[in-house]
Amino acid sequence: MKSKVTIQEIADFTGVSKFAVSRALSGKSGVSPQTREMILKAAGQLGYFKDQPGHTAGRSELQDPENRKWAGAVLVLFPNVRYQNRESLYWGPVFDGISTRLNQRGLDILTLTEPSNDHMFSLLNPQGLLGIVTVGSVSTQNLMDIKKLNIPVVMVDHMDPAFQSDTVFTDNLYGMRQMMTKLVSRGYKKYQFIGNISDAPSFYERYLGFISVLADYKIEHHQIPELISPELDQDLAETLSKALAGKELPEVFVCNNDITAMFAMDILKQRGIEVPGDVQFTGFDNTYDQLPILATVNIDKELLGMRAVDQLLWRITNPDSSYEKLLIQADVIVRDLQQPSRGESD
Repeated sequence: MKSKVTIQEIADFTGVSKFAVSRALSGKSGVSPQTREMILKAAGQLGYFKDQPGHTAGRSELQDPENRKWAGAVLVLFPNVRYQNRESLYWGPVFDGISTRLNQRGLDILTLTEPSNDHMFSLLNPQGLLGIVTVGSVSTQNLMDIKKLNIPVVMVDHMDPAFQSDTVFTDNLYGMRQMMTKLVSRGYKKYQFIGNISDAPSFYERYLGFISVLADYKIEHHQIPELISPELDQDLAETLSKALAGKELPEVFVCNNDITAMFAMDILKQRGIEVPGDVQFTGFDNTYDQLPILATVNIDKELLGMRAVDQLLWRITNPDSSYEKLLIQADVIVRDLQQPSRGESD
């Protein structure tokens, strides 16, 4: 049986000193926030945090949350107040679903946005909270601070190797595979994916769905690396322009979500490229009904929030059962069925 992951193993894996690893794992100063985040994620990937308190090897009889009368409060955490908030076309409906379900259960709701340090969490009284629902991407450091509270957590649309918990996701892989299969069936063969796949697990899963369908149908693909890199988040216009300079346009740009599709379409239009016309676009999330895109994937955002609450109550009632990843299927929407197949001759 393999022994616990050592600090030396983490140091070798990350290429930093044992001192830096030790400081990062203990939450002490001496390393930058970026390095700390990298070390914590790497430690999680290696299994350093695998043994979670409260989860035993044995299996106890499962309890039904419906048989319990609920009272108390649940904290909803929006880690990024700029993008992940109640005004967002995506996250707003998720929050509505959380709020609706908590109200149905007679539970109170507290919200916290963009905590900058652990002092924010130290103000919380764990005894007064039943649990936490996180909405969207959460930094590993914030998750480590949440872990100190020792209360149940369910994450919506996020997971982290350093922090084990129940999660609720759209089935991004299957949704993208469905959409790509429809595109392939219409004869499209030249694609480029646009979106920072390291920004969120969902974006990475969508990219995996994208390339897996191309592999299934033996469609040759050469992804432009810059179009799936963090550079897109820094300057989409410049990165997109440089990445496409001197290259033939694909038939379809497959974007990680509708927002990316909207901005990328505008950038190309400003450069005299007809969209649709010279190139097609697809999105994901179905947040902009009027976008002239070929297809998108409709996510039941309120259901994501409602099921997160259900999962939290399940976890509270069954603290020793294995962690679960709940996947909710989404529906593909093809908005332009009139264009001729790319495989047909003119």
